[in-house]
Amino acid sequence: MKTEVRIDKWLWAVRLFKTRSLATEACKKGKVSIAGVAAKPSRMIKIGDVLQVRKAPIVCSFKVLALSENRMGAKLVPEFMENVTTADQLEILELARISGALNRAKGTGRPTKKERRDMDEFIELPFFIDEEWEFEEEA
Repeated sequence: MKTEVRIDKWLWAVRLFKTRSLATEACKKGKVSIAGVAAKPSRMIKIGDVLQVRKAPIVCSFKVLALSENRMGAKLVPEFMENVTTADQLEILELARISGALNRAKGTGRPTKKERRDMDEFIELPFFIDEEWEFEEEA
């Protein structure tokens, strides 16, 4: 059994990244660190190391429980790593998830029927409903 594994291979093996090249790229961009120091893709990790991975709005922390160079099924992942992300980071993630559901990004397509009704209810101006408008004719 190996005592050290490349960090990019391990990140891919425990399914934190979809491809090994994405894991390598994240390491090169400084999104992966060990003890606050950015890790290069070739950095060797050992059992017991704690990795920080910056993803979207938070920094996730993972403790290495076992080593593997081969990709594994999702059911086996808890045997190889432990999520030790702090509670405040998880709270930020939950807030981002909630706020993301409320705001629609521009260009994401048509609103759903419920979203359209909510917008209509918000925009509806009650003082215009029963008034008649007179238009002047231009000559």
